[in-house]
Amino acid sequence: MERAAVLGRLTWRLAEVAEIVPETARAATLVFEVDGWPGHRAGQHVDVRLTAEDGYQAQRSYSIASAPGEPHVRLTVERLDDGEVSPYLVGELRPGDRIEIRGPVGGYFVWEPGGGEPVLLVAGGSGVVPLAAMLRRRIETGDRTPMKLLYSSRAPEDVIYAAELDRLDGLDGVDVIHTFTRSQPDGWSGYVRRIDEAMLAAVAWPASQGARAFVCGPTRLVESVADGLLAVGYGPAAVRTERFGPTGGEG
Repeated sequence: MERAAVLGRLTWRLAEVAEIVPETARAATLVFEVDGWPGHRAGQHVDVRLTAEDGYQAQRSYSIASAPGEPHVRLTVERLDDGEVSPYLVGELRPGDRIEIRGPVGGYFVWEPGGGEPVLLVAGGSGVVPLAAMLRRRIETGDRTPMKLLYSSRAPEDVIYAAELDRLDGLDGVDVIHTFTRSQPDGWSGYVRRIDEAMLAAVAWPASQGARAFVCGPTRLVESVADGLLAVGYGPAAVRTERFGPTGGEG
C-alpha cells in the first residue's frame, strides 16, 4: 500500500483551471480541480509540466498554497520575465485550461498541528506561499499554536495575500510582521531593511521555548536568515529551509 501511494504521487495528473485570482501585478493564484488528488501536507509542492505543440517540455516546481482540507489545489505563481513556465501560467492560462501536475512532493518542509511549540515563519517574496499554507492549516484545524510570520517584500504592492495577512495579524495567536526593502507605505513605522540578526533577535520566539522556524525565499535570504537564527540560539534541527533561485522579495 505504501509503495502504491508513492507511485500515485509520482503520477502526472491533469489539473483543470477553475479560477484565477490576481494577487499582485506579477503574481496570481491558480485554482485547480485535480481528479484523484491524493491530498497533501502544508508546506509541500508539486511539479508542473507544460508541453508545446512540437513536443518540447518544460517543468518547474511550485509550492501548494491551499490548506490540506480545501477541495481545490491552489498554486500561487510569480511571473519571471525570463522564465519558461511562469509567464504562461500567470499570463496565458484561462479557466477551463488544463496542465499536468505531479505530487505532492516533499516531507521535510512541512508543518502539522498539535505540536504546541511556537513557530516562526520567515518569507521573502513568493516564499510566503508554503508558509501561508501552514497558517491556513492552523486555522482550518482550530489549532492554537502561536505563530509569527516575518515577511520581507520590496514594496507594499509586492505583498502576496496582503488582505488575508492583514486579517490574520493579531488574530488568536498569529502575528504578521512586514519589512520593506525599497519603498514603504505612508507613515510606515515598521522595518525598512533586509532581514538581519538584530531583526530576528527582536521578532523570533526565544529558542528556550522550543520554537521551530520555517524559512522560504531566495537563496541569499534563506541562508542569511538560517545563519541569523543559529546566532540567536536556534539549533540546526529547529530551522527548516526551502529556497529558490536568485529572484524574490529582497533587493
